[in-house]
Amino acid sequence: MAEYRRLSINEVGDVTVVRFRDQKILDDLNIQELGRELSRLVEVENRKSLLLNFSSVQFLSSAALGKLITLDKKVKAANGVLKLCDIQPEIYEVFAITKLNRLFDIKEDEADALAAF
Repeated sequence: MAEYRRLSINEVGDVTVVRFRDQKILDDLNIQELGRELSRLVEVENRKSLLLNFSSVQFLSSAALGKLITLDKKVKAANGVLKLCDIQPEIYEVFAITKLNRLFDIKEDEADALAAF
């Protein structure tokens, strides 16, 4: 498995659980690297069931949201499933304002999300 600088990867059954190493996802260079790492999971490692756990994330820029939208498209194109969980209320508000809470399948916690696969 490839080395990930921005992500922590665990397998739970056939679901790939992805945690973010950064509390603040704001810096453009880090976001570009994050996007490449997320894409690699789908395009190179052929992972079909992804769960993004946001428990450690306190700040998320709009550019990072763009990377999540791109990831969602790639996962769907590969006939995969993408779910998000453990999003802080302040960050969830951004998802709600941008109506991305309708695009993404967002669960309250990791156990709920895993049960929904």
